[in-house]
Amino acid sequence: MTVIGIQRLHGKAERDNDDLVMKNQTSETKNKTMKIVVIGGTGLIGTKLVNNLRQQGHEVVAASPSQGINSVTGEGLAAALAGAQVVVDVTNSPSWEDQAVLEFFESSTRNLLAAEAVAGVRHHVALSVVGTERLLASGFFRAKMAQENLIKASPIPYTILRSTQFFEFAGGIANSSTDGQTVRLPPALMQPIAAADVAAVLADVAVAAPVQGTIEVAGPEPIRLDEFVRRYLSATRDARKVETDAHARYFGIEVNDQSLTPGVNPRLGAISFETWLRTSANKK
Repeated sequence: MTVIGIQRLHGKAERDNDDLVMKNQTSETKNKTMKIVVIGGTGLIGTKLVNNLRQQGHEVVAASPSQGINSVTGEGLAAALAGAQVVVDVTNSPSWEDQAVLEFFESSTRNLLAAEAVAGVRHHVALSVVGTERLLASGFFRAKMAQENLIKASPIPYTILRSTQFFEFAGGIANSSTDGQTVRLPPALMQPIAAADVAAVLADVAVAAPVQGTIEVAGPEPIRLDEFVRRYLSATRDARKVETDAHARYFGIEVNDQSLTPGVNPRLGAISFETWLRTSANKK
């Protein structure tokens, strides 16, 4: 396993000189100021990422519909991307309905990649989800897979960062599985992570060379899904009780110990769930 600050890449370079090229590009990009556009730059991850990159001295555009930059319609993209070296896509669909979420990610990604080609962007970074290929019973994850496939098929150099579930989503998980005062969840293993740690890794990835592949990031320790939510409800003084049910579903899909956990040697966040509960849970 690899702690934040040391990059672990999944997959072998396609050409013999890829490693050398990537090292040279990484050295070059880390030593100069870049223009970086963060699509979804006003959301949970985007806000933290924008702040991290600005603290490093980069010119950062926090792109969102509220700023007149809409990746789904294409509004404002050309002007926002002019002169940009890197685009980081941390957008999320406002709807999880199967067709709506698919249209969101396909339209947004196609528009971004087309605008990046015109602008001469040299690195497309996208945030995705660990286990996407194992969760295709869900329309949301089918849409994320479609997004990843569009990125891989594009000529724009890319890096996909797949993250495990955020600590900040514990309340949403509880709400999705609540019946009265009971929260029914399976005891599936997971390895959740703080949003701040995801943003830190994204900042590293954005200023490094494209890997033409996928990197995974997870929290520092595994925990079972039912216990994760149980501890969150206790910390936030929520009266609901978690009932462990091996047949309960996670957002409508069956999960097991492999569904939500990373592969070999992911990058690891530094913030433990215990620390996050103490310092951040009641601020959500």
